Amino acid sequence: MIWRWKKAKPMTQADSSQPGATDMRDRKRGTFLGLAIGDALGAAVEFRSPGWFEPVTGYRGGGPHRIAAGEWTDDTSMALALGHSIVEAGWDLDDQARRYVEWFRNGRYSVNGRCFDIGNTTASALHTFVETGVARVSGPTHERSSGNGSIMRLAPVSIAFSHHYPYELRTVVDRATDSSLPTHGSDQCLSACVVLALITTGMIQGETKETVLDPNWKVWKELADHHGLEPQIAAVVAGSYRTKPANKIKGSGHVVASLEAALWAFDTTGSFEEAVLKAVNLGDDADTTGAVCGQLAGAYWGESGIPESLLTGLARRDILDPILSGLVS
Repeated sequence: MIWRWKKAKPMTQADSSQPGATDMRDRKRGTFLGLAIGDALGAAVEFRSPGWFEPVTGYRGGGPHRIAAGEWTDDTSMALALGHSIVEAGWDLDDQARRYVEWFRNGRYSVNGRCFDIGNTTASALHTFVETGVARVSGPTHERSSGNGSIMRLAPVSIAFSHHYPYELRTVVDRATDSSLPTHGSDQCLSACVVLALITTGMIQGETKETVLDPNWKVWKELADHHGLEPQIAAVVAGSYRTKPANKIKGSGHVVASLEAALWAFDTTGSFEEAVLKAVNLGDDADTTGAVCGQLAGAYWGESGIPESLLTGLARRDILDPILSGLVS
């Protein structure tokens, strides 16, 4: 997909009356911590169908990877690798991919020192990168490889480039797009990253929840004027998650369904905790649905809107906090 963009016209400043967090630093921290918390909440019920597990109400151990309560999976590990790369190397796709490989091979950025959960598309793409050394083209581009592995880790991009909203949207779009390429190069994945980044950066900069979820938001018009979105992702932006019956919302590993499910949970709830629990209780790819929804909910309600029990119960803050501090410095 080729992105074309003209200089963005000035847009209306964010509405200061929003009921979410009022401090930008708080919202940035909430975006990253929200990802990790949603991941950790969903980890114990990953791959289980809704109705076949006791509803998640807080951290619990177990699950397919037999991790302890509050521990997180590949979503957070890859977000840490991406965030650390941005802090130390600026914007360098090859450096990002090298850090993903360090996690894959050696367990760096993992909650327990080993890579115990990785998607097939991500693994294949990292093998390709090791062979070629070119991250920009290592992610497969065909539609059947449209998993949710690049939206799950996106928070560091939204945090690091949020200051480009609203007058330099092209930078947000370009960085979100690029961030997907090392592992997920399909049009659906690229568009999904763009959508999640624009919604999240808008809220980091103080836009209301109602504004960023409005299909008529000015940002979507800017996007349509210059390159548009992959059709199935465009349908999500248009509000597919609002028109589908609740039993048709799926916590799937497919990027379209994953984005739709996270937006549905965020749209239909009134607090960070309610949103992420609604997301993970969809089951199936619960950790990633939680991680994507957690980014949205954290950007809106901020770290200050996250219950203390979820903050203190989150594992390995010694790994999370230094990288987060670098991103939000």
